[in-house]
Amino acid sequence: MSRGAIDSSKPGSRLTAYLINHAQVFFSSLGKLYRNPFSNLMTIAVIGIALAFPVGLYVLLQNIQDVSGGWNGATQISLFTKLSISDQQSADLGDQLRQRNEIDSVLVLTRAEAMSEFKSLSGFGEALEVLKSNPLPSVLIIRPKPAFSSPDKVRHLVKQLQALPEADIVQLDLKWVERLYTMMEIGQRGIYVITILLALAVLLTIGNTIRLDIQGRRDEIIIIKLIGATNAFIRRPFLYTGFWYGLLGGIIALVMIQVSMGLLSDPVQRLAGLYDSGFELRSMKLNETLILLGFSMSLGLIGSWLAVGRHLHEIEPG
Repeated sequence: MSRGAIDSSKPGSRLTAYLINHAQVFFSSLGKLYRNPFSNLMTIAVIGIALAFPVGLYVLLQNIQDVSGGWNGATQISLFTKLSISDQQSADLGDQLRQRNEIDSVLVLTRAEAMSEFKSLSGFGEALEVLKSNPLPSVLIIRPKPAFSSPDKVRHLVKQLQALPEADIVQLDLKWVERLYTMMEIGQRGIYVITILLALAVLLTIGNTIRLDIQGRRDEIIIIKLIGATNAFIRRPFLYTGFWYGLLGGIIALVMIQVSMGLLSDPVQRLAGLYDSGFELRSMKLNETLILLGFSMSLGLIGSWLAVGRHLHEIEPG
């Protein structure tokens, strides 16, 4: 045996030969895609577009949630104290409520501040001047924490606040909160449905491409089987081809999303400036990018595995 040869009788040598074969197939499958750039690019572009659409909708939904304060800033509870409660007692109640785990912030409006705000908003400033005393109570504006801003949890919090001895009226537009969460849920579920449908389209695209590749190499597969090649050995290059389809399709999807966000960034920033907002359109985070690439590679491997598993057993030496 020559010095450079590998002794396959040793376990370490067999492992080395196995890894070398995988590396060769890994890069040769990429080279095969490169040798047919036009047809393969069309397939990769279709995969990229199918992946970019639901992911782009997800990023858009995340930006909408950022604009609206994560859907949580709109959840605001107004607690009107009894007229017998002084401003100091209201301030003490506010301090107690701030200690609760489900409450994010409490703003206390004294009776004088409540009257001043009512005058400015109602338009009855002059008429209210004739009143000898302030008929308005102190008001506590309560914002729940994001984790406690769902309609059910907010409703439970309102019941607890209504039971307080200082509370007279606890007001919350639960219908508005429910509308916000319903819209968010519809958007999320819509994205899930679109993702599932387009993921199936990606699987079918990759599976059909691999099937055509198997049919085109039918004679080659028969010859390899005649000399003793196993199905696992024959399956390997097709699996790596599916892997590359998925990875490159994911990269195309990522590029399309980044370009789309870049094109929308300036108009959105100008619109935010008109509303005195510092909002900036954000693109995908690092973990979201890794999830997209991992998902696309998984689809490539699954699609190729299903196609190879179905059609490879149909090709047997006569």
